[in-house]
Amino acid sequence: MRETSASRAHPLKESLLSAFPAFRSVNFRRYFPGQVVSMVGTWIQMVAQGWLVLELTGSAFDVGLAAAASTLPTLFLSLYGGVLVDRHPRRVILFWTQSSAMVLAFILGIFALAGTVTMPIILVLSFLLGCVNAINVPALQAFLSEMVEREHLSSAIALNSAIYNGSRVIGPAIAGVLIAVAGTGTAFIVNGFSFFAVLLSLLLIRTGTRSPRTENVHPVRAILDGLSYSWRHPLIRTIVVFIAVISIFAWSYVTMLPVVAKRSFQMDATGLGWLYGVSGIGSVIGTVLVSIYSGRVDRLVFIAGGTILFALSLMGFTYTLFLPLAFFFLFLCGLGLVAAVSTMSATIQGSVDDRYRGRVMSLYMMVFMGFMPIGNLEVGWLSEQFGTGPAIRFGCTVTLAAAVAIIFYSRRVRSDYRRYRAEVEGEG
Repeated sequence: MRETSASRAHPLKESLLSAFPAFRSVNFRRYFPGQVVSMVGTWIQMVAQGWLVLELTGSAFDVGLAAAASTLPTLFLSLYGGVLVDRHPRRVILFWTQSSAMVLAFILGIFALAGTVTMPIILVLSFLLGCVNAINVPALQAFLSEMVEREHLSSAIALNSAIYNGSRVIGPAIAGVLIAVAGTGTAFIVNGFSFFAVLLSLLLIRTGTRSPRTENVHPVRAILDGLSYSWRHPLIRTIVVFIAVISIFAWSYVTMLPVVAKRSFQMDATGLGWLYGVSGIGSVIGTVLVSIYSGRVDRLVFIAGGTILFALSLMGFTYTLFLPLAFFFLFLCGLGLVAAVSTMSATIQGSVDDRYRGRVMSLYMMVFMGFMPIGNLEVGWLSEQFGTGPAIRFGCTVTLAAAVAIIFYSRRVRSDYRRYRAEVEGEG
């Protein structure tokens, strides 16, 4: 049984719980601070790695290649990870994946501090981290449903997204200072120590013993069953296709921020941290808006409207050299994109059958994260050929077209989903 606060709250506290109902769960309150610390460390490493690669090679393509190496394993491991998530305790899976990521961070930090780090070492360690994340991410997404009641799941997903994006405000700023003062190696070591916070949180969480959620069939058969279920489900099918477009053509702009900072605004690592941070502030506000208004505002507003706001704002960012205006556009980028993505994740989590939750979330994360290498390589190659601005604007154009298509087909998708639910209930 999930734990909830039993005492009558102060009016201010009750107002906060009304806006963010996931915090009614004791387990989620234990999870939240540890995940915040860990994600701050993760962003420190992401910024430090991008800066380190740019210093080693001076190539925008290599920056994209290093980012691609960390997400490529998602393409071929996530679906198997989803089977593991549906069959084994998710808290145990998360403990071991987080421990593995911690070890990899320490190894990269030692190489960097010793002055022996090379591009092949970065690529290998990034690839191994991607293998860990291919299992960790679907496990974490599915674990949210164990920490909170179903009616609070949208709030938990939005707040989990706020953790990720709020850490973009703090992490890059800390990374900029660490890189300037102590070098990238220290930044990687700091990330390694940050994992102790999330490991402690996992030890404190009590969700009870979960029995396996799937039949004892061959993993390939279990994967095929999950894919078949996802394709038949109108909402899941539509969102997975749309998130593929977002992953390839929208999210890849983050990879190019070190290049933009250095070449367009002549910024050092500290300035790069500010660019990430401003985008992160917008992302936090976007997730807060989703947490508060998800039950009162049509989700299409957040999904299509947020995507359009993101694409137009990012186009504006690529055209300006006036730094305050660039910060404003990045703020809107973060707000729009994360409001859309967190709403899509909440929509899937709220409609998926529990028997398929791990496999569906692994498919969603496989497409979201696994397609990022395509976007990273695409934007890196286009940047080398035509410049970073045109490369990013091309992605914005494709993203805008996809958002318009979602609006155009939304009525048909809703109708198909109502028919699908009637058929499932009829079979039941």
